[in-house]
Amino acid sequence: MILQTETGHLLTAFRGNLVGVRTDRLVAVLLLLQRREQVTAAEVARELEVSERTARRDLDALAVAGVPVYSTQGRGGGWRLVGGARTDLSGLTAGEARALFSVAGPASVVTPAVKAALRKLVQALPEPFRAQAEAAASSLVVDPRNWGASRAEHRPPRFLDALQDAVIHGVQVRLGYVDREGLGSERTVHPLGIVAKGSSWYLVAGTEAGRRTFRIDRVSSVEPTGDPVHRPGDFDLAASWRAIADEVDRRRTPLEVRAVCAPHGTRVLRLAFGGRLEVGGPTADERVEVVIRGHDEHLVAGELAGLVDWVEVTGPPGVRDELALIGKALVDRYR
Repeated sequence: MILQTETGHLLTAFRGNLVGVRTDRLVAVLLLLQRREQVTAAEVARELEVSERTARRDLDALAVAGVPVYSTQGRGGGWRLVGGARTDLSGLTAGEARALFSVAGPASVVTPAVKAALRKLVQALPEPFRAQAEAAASSLVVDPRNWGASRAEHRPPRFLDALQDAVIHGVQVRLGYVDREGLGSERTVHPLGIVAKGSSWYLVAGTEAGRRTFRIDRVSSVEPTGDPVHRPGDFDLAASWRAIADEVDRRRTPLEVRAVCAPHGTRVLRLAFGGRLEVGGPTADERVEVVIRGHDEHLVAGELAGLVDWVEVTGPPGVRDELALIGKALVDRYR
């Protein structure tokens, strides 16, 4: 039986043992077990619109995570909570409720199924925690891609919890911060949301100079002021982060290479350049205009050299010159 004292263990299990499994779907399965005395994999599959194989895998994952579920075989068999137990969400503390929604919340900005699962979970929470739990679900965005090369994972930064509390409660903070040059500063900011980008965490906040982004592992102190956050009525964390990430990508790849591509070659370019590729309209000779962003002319020319069957670079001239030099070097070496 899941007792109040075991709630923290359940949250830890969801965080640590279910990596790679859809947490929002597991929450929905757990609530389904709570509502019914027994469920079959087929019933779970129909309810969540997944395959029976996926439903069985999710039920097994709950057991592995420490949730007391078991299966009975044969006619009339299915999955139950041990002893007919019900999940006791009334034992959640405010911090535990926020932690649970932080696990499931990030995907909710893009996945309607997650939003539905969270709405069901809200109804099972004690009344005092509902508003905070809903705020937690919308206060965090997860962007799994690193900036550039991947880095080793590390523990969440020291002030992550304090900043998320400030976002959830809508409280301004006096923020100590050390920039990339090692210079320290303090300022009062309006915390609007938190983003996990690869292995790094960022605070999106309003400041006197406008909206800014802070790497949380560079935060040196957090002091709530008690004053309310001024939050724009149309603010959307996911949309704001997309704009920030696009701007960072543009700064990291300032060079724009113009080219024309054979229509069947755009798929190859998407695989090669990902988000650095912009596909435009058709040309008079039935090719496609494209723009490829890069760091410098030599590196981009090296990336394009193997794509000559699909792409003709039209500018800037420096990239065309680099491609000509690469071609001459290849001929000299391999003829």
